[in-house]
Amino acid sequence: MICLVSFVLVLSLVGDVQAAKVTWTDTSGDHNWFTPTNWDTGTVPTSSDSVEINVEPGVTITNEAVVATSVYLGAGGGTGALTVHGGTVTTTGWIQLSIGTINMNSGTINAGNLLLVGRWGPATLNMTGGTITTTGTIHIAEKAASIGHVNLDGGTISGSNIIMRSDEGSVGTMDITAGTLIIDGNDLSTVQGFIDNGWITGYDGNGTLHLDYNVTNEGQTTLTAVHNLNPNPADGGSMAPGATELSWTLPDPFVPGQPVSVDVYFTDNYDALAQFTDPAAIQVVTNENVTSVVVQTQPKTRYYWAVDTYTGDPNDPNFGPIFSFFVDNIAPIADAGSGVVTWLEGGTRTGSLNGSVIETDAYTVQWTVVSEPDDPNSPDAVIADPSAEDTSITLSAVGEYILQLDADDGEYTSSDTVTINVYNDSCEAAQSLPDYVPFPGDVNGDCIFDQLDLDILNEDWLKDNSLTEVWFQVN
Repeated sequence: MICLVSFVLVLSLVGDVQAAKVTWTDTSGDHNWFTPTNWDTGTVPTSSDSVEINVEPGVTITNEAVVATSVYLGAGGGTGALTVHGGTVTTTGWIQLSIGTINMNSGTINAGNLLLVGRWGPATLNMTGGTITTTGTIHIAEKAASIGHVNLDGGTISGSNIIMRSDEGSVGTMDITAGTLIIDGNDLSTVQGFIDNGWITGYDGNGTLHLDYNVTNEGQTTLTAVHNLNPNPADGGSMAPGATELSWTLPDPFVPGQPVSVDVYFTDNYDALAQFTDPAAIQVVTNENVTSVVVQTQPKTRYYWAVDTYTGDPNDPNFGPIFSFFVDNIAPIADAGSGVVTWLEGGTRTGSLNGSVIETDAYTVQWTVVSEPDDPNSPDAVIADPSAEDTSITLSAVGEYILQLDADDGEYTSSDTVTINVYNDSCEAAQSLPDYVPFPGDVNGDCIFDQLDLDILNEDWLKDNSLTEVWFQVN
C-alpha cells in the first residue's frame, strides 16, 4: 500500500511539472484561440495547460473546441475578455473571471468544478444563449473588492451549488430574463435568501421569479423569470412558423378606469429594435388599447419584439424590454404509453401498444425492441405493425421487455420507451406491484384465501412453539 501511494504521488508531481501557464497576447489581432502567435509560448494551449487572458478584446471562439486545465480572466492585473459563439470550452479545473467580461451567446462551457464571476474587481457574465455547466460551485463575487454580475438573458447555467458575496464588502448580483438557473438538489432556501436580499432579480425588478425544486427538473432547483407583461410567445421560447399571435398583459393605469394603450415593435433584426433608428418600419401596433397582434413568421429565424405601454401621460411611454423567440419546425413529442405488468397464458401473451405523438406536421413512427429476456427457448417479441402508433405485441418469455417509439417529421426526431414486465401467472404479476397487500389468511402466498390456507392453519391448530426454559442459552 505504501508503494502504491508513493507511486500515485510521483504521478501527481509529474502531472504538476508538465502543466504550464500559457498567457494570451493576441499578437496577430485576429482574436483566434488557435493562432499560435497569440500565446506567449508560441503554441496553442492543450488540456494540460492553465490559460490566462489579461487583455481585451480577448478571445472569440466560434464553432471550435477549446480545452485547458483552467481559464483565468483578469487574474494578472489586467482585464480579461472571452466571447463564445457556437463553440465549446472545456476545463478540468475551473473558469475564474476575476476582472473582465464573458459574453456567452451560444455553444457550451464546461467550467470544471468552479465558475467564478468577480474576484479582484468588476466582472460581468453576459449570457444570451448556450449552456454553462460546472460540477461544483457557481460563485458570484468572492473577495471584498469584487463586483460580480450575471445577466442571464438566455441559455442555462447549472452547478451543484451557488454562493454570492462570500466576503464582506463584495457585491454579487444576478438578473434573469429569458435564461434559466439550475442547481443540483434542494437549494430553495439559499436561492430564496438571495432573492429576498435583492441580489437576484427578474427583468431588473420588473418581472416575477419562479423558483421550484423537483418540479421543472427532477432532483434539481430551478429558477426562471417572467416579465410583468407576461409575453407570449415566452421570452426565449420557440414557435412554429406562419401566423403567430403576440400577446401581453396590460399594466394598471395611473388613473383607475383609464385605458392603457401600447406601441408594439416586431422585427428579425435585433439592432433595428435596440438602436431604434427607424421605429416606424418595425411598428405593428400604434397607440392602441389592445392585448395582442398577429404577425407572420418564417422558419429558422429569431424574432425580436417590444411592448411600450402608456399608463399615464399619452406622450410618455413606459419602454418595455426586448423579448425574443425562435421560429422553427417544432420537434415531435413521442409518448410510448405507461408501463405494463402482465403474465403468460398458454406460453404467450398478446397485448396492445398505445403510442401517441404530439406534432403539427406529417410524421412517421417506428416501434423497436430495445431489450428483452434472454430466453433461448422462446422466440423474440413480435410487433404486429411496427410503423403504427397503436398496434399489438406478442410476448413468449418471462422477464422485462423495453420497447421504444420513435417519431420522425423529416427534420426532427423524438423517442420514448415503455417497459413491460411479464410474469408466470397473475399472482406473480400482482405481487410485483408496489401497493400489493396480501390477504392476512393467504398462508401459502398464492393470492387466494381458500381451503388450502385453512388446511395449513388447521394442521398447526393449538401447537405451541414458545420457549419452555426460563434461562435459554443460545450458542
